Amino acid sequence: MPPASQLTVPFTRAEALAAGLSISVLNGPRFRRVFRDTYVPTTLPLTTELRARAALRLAPPGAVVARHTAGLLWGGVVPDSPQVHLTLPPGTRLRVDGIDARVRRSVETGRRHGLPLTSPGQTFHDLAVDLSLVDVVVLGDAFVRAGPVTPGDLVDAACRLGGPGTLAAGRAAAYVRAGVDSAMETRLRLLLVLAGLPEPVVNVPVRDELTGRVRYRLDLAYPELKIAIEYDGRQHAESTEQWRWDVQRREELEADGWRLVVVLASDVYRSPGRTLDRVVDAVSARGGRVTLRSDTWRRYFPDRSPA
Repeated sequence: MPPASQLTVPFTRAEALAAGLSISVLNGPRFRRVFRDTYVPTTLPLTTELRARAALRLAPPGAVVARHTAGLLWGGVVPDSPQVHLTLPPGTRLRVDGIDARVRRSVETGRRHGLPLTSPGQTFHDLAVDLSLVDVVVLGDAFVRAGPVTPGDLVDAACRLGGPGTLAAGRAAAYVRAGVDSAMETRLRLLLVLAGLPEPVVNVPVRDELTGRVRYRLDLAYPELKIAIEYDGRQHAESTEQWRWDVQRREELEADGWRLVVVLASDVYRSPGRTLDRVVDAVSARGGRVTLRSDTWRRYFPDRSPA
């Protein structure tokens, strides 16, 4: 085994002892235990990829990284999980604290960072069983943004793979869109759609009338009414330059006839009902005729605003 300064992959206790390291050195400040009997040098950041590699060192041949962990490694956005998720071949098992290993007869696989993973379509399909509709669409939009799949690929996978996740994956895949820049934009779009409002267009370009150059891109919009619905993550609060650019952008859009509805995280998580009312009011003010035709949004966006 090479010196600790040259190690870039996890190793087992047996490998360390065979290389001449003592238990006291292994348990000292130079090394960190990842799982039972797996270690890495403390100089290496404990990333999702490194934890997945450590889990696979303990797993039987044919194991692949799956579900939440595969979702992250394919560039997706998933709810936090303290465990590394693996899929094992039939006739094997793995019981280790910190590793969620499930036996599956057959899965589609791919490779990323040199690791065997369930394919993006398989990962999306599997997580459709574990996650809410909104979280699965967030995952799908992030997969498309990261580049491994298209929305059509996820629709095809939902139909092709079958099993208990088919209906949930198919429903979620139908909502996945290209061009979404963040998880919060996905959540905001689904809040509107699940309330029965018309689906806004994603990532709408606003062009200079003379040059045709794209001046701005709008998160969500009803272009025919010139209504933009923008998620504000408040990233500009720490940058005077960014704040000035945002003010200039808003003034130019309003001068060009756009009506902006700016939404903060609290507007989605705490007062989604009020946010929907604001969008309805903006559409009505422009002569549109819309109503909240569904209460499905309440299942995923509970209203926590003061009574």
